[in-house]
Amino acid sequence: MSETRKNDSGIEIKKVYEGTGKPNETSLPGTYPFTRGIQEDMYRGKLWTMRQYAGFSTAEESNKRYKFLLEQGVTGLSVAFDLPTQIGYDSDHALSEGEVGKVGVAIDSIDDMEILMDGIDLEKVSTSMTINATAFILLALYVAVAKRKGADIAKLNGTIQNDILKEYAARGTYIYPPQPSMRIITDIMEWCSKEMPKWNTISISGYHIREAGSTAVQEVAFTLSNGKSYVKAAIEKGIDINTLGKRLSFFFNAHNNLFEEVAKFRAARKIWANIMKELGATDPKAMMLRFHTQTGGSTLTQQQPLNNISRVTIQALAAVLGGTQSLHTNGYDEALGLPTQEAAQVALRSQQIIAFESGAADTADPLGGSFYVEALTTEMETEINTLINYIDQKGGSVKFIEEGHMQEQIAQSAYQYQRAIEEKEKIIVGVNQFTAQENSKTPVFKIDEQVQTSQIEKLNQLKKKRDANNVASCLNAIEKAARSKENLMPVVIEAVEHYCTLGEISDTLRKVFGEHRQ
Repeated sequence: MSETRKNDSGIEIKKVYEGTGKPNETSLPGTYPFTRGIQEDMYRGKLWTMRQYAGFSTAEESNKRYKFLLEQGVTGLSVAFDLPTQIGYDSDHALSEGEVGKVGVAIDSIDDMEILMDGIDLEKVSTSMTINATAFILLALYVAVAKRKGADIAKLNGTIQNDILKEYAARGTYIYPPQPSMRIITDIMEWCSKEMPKWNTISISGYHIREAGSTAVQEVAFTLSNGKSYVKAAIEKGIDINTLGKRLSFFFNAHNNLFEEVAKFRAARKIWANIMKELGATDPKAMMLRFHTQTGGSTLTQQQPLNNISRVTIQALAAVLGGTQSLHTNGYDEALGLPTQEAAQVALRSQQIIAFESGAADTADPLGGSFYVEALTTEMETEINTLINYIDQKGGSVKFIEEGHMQEQIAQSAYQYQRAIEEKEKIIVGVNQFTAQENSKTPVFKIDEQVQTSQIEKLNQLKKKRDANNVASCLNAIEKAARSKENLMPVVIEAVEHYCTLGEISDTLRKVFGEHRQ
């Protein structure tokens, strides 16, 4: 990239604009507390990772989409899994009926994962997997496939979401109770710190909290509070906070109020840096809040769906101006169904236009110093810290969730937001204002109903070829490890290598840990 940057008028753009005496300009980008960004030169040095979240039907079909996206310029894959995979059921389970391959790809075994990643160099691509309750199994499958390919697992780069606390509060794809779930998470952190040093072991997610109806302040406060709980649990496990902090990542939503979202991201960085310092981090890199952003799925409308292109562009711009490290842009048709290939391409092009045409990537923290943005950043910081302190007073994030307080606050915010729309206090273009008679011809992506039949047949073939004694031995080893303090990751990796299925491993742990009920 050229060191000299100019805008369309020929004016040279500086790498960074320093303070002008405004009271909130406390630091430069790349310096503690990182309000203005975690890198000194931000996107001049390296653009954010452009991801497209995809996964549907079978591993074969999803693999085709991944290869298409990589050809279009995507620099990181984000894998969506179907509901049975997320909650630990194989495709042939009774509770999987009608859900196989619908909201993501169905993964039952190592054979499925191998097909999913066929022809993709795992040492060169960054892979993010949106998976929580079964994150340890999907990571084990990914590792096992990488080993089959001859890859050095120490070089693998990517993220598992692995954030179970927000599942209890906002999303619902949990299996086990909170305490054993936290144990599984810290097992992953411990194992990866030794075996996969480049892998982000958790992506602490505010995205789904916001999708469930929270405000921007609640999104950040609840997410960072959950983050504190994970870090404390890891410290109790004996994991070095300076090592752990460099492998943590966050996942935030971007909604339509451009300046509120930018201020939210800036405030979040500062607050997290202070939290990590208070918890004992001494390495500045362990205090940096690195985050992925996805544009707001709940903001997309079925009415006048092409309007969603504008919404997604504003949201993506907010993420870039706010300093995201990674970004997924939603397809304009996602209020109607899974994105078509055309919609996914348009969504990616929106990121590329921001990167290469808008000038937003030319300087670090381009809105820094704005009277409005600086004041809003400070106000957001105050509100977020107040809520985090309240959660601490209630006994911390885990207890706050177990007692239903977080769920209650999210539900109340969602109700107030919907009421504002219905009473036209908040205008949604094409929904409660500027409506039109519609005869939408937007194509809808449909999943082949034969997916479940295909997956069950693959499972049957798998069970015929594997050694039943090896399977039983591996599952017994998992149960034994779960009842002790032994790290689960090595025995789970061995199990998937011997063709144990995701459902079998999940059921083994159900026997030990039980299932969570709300």
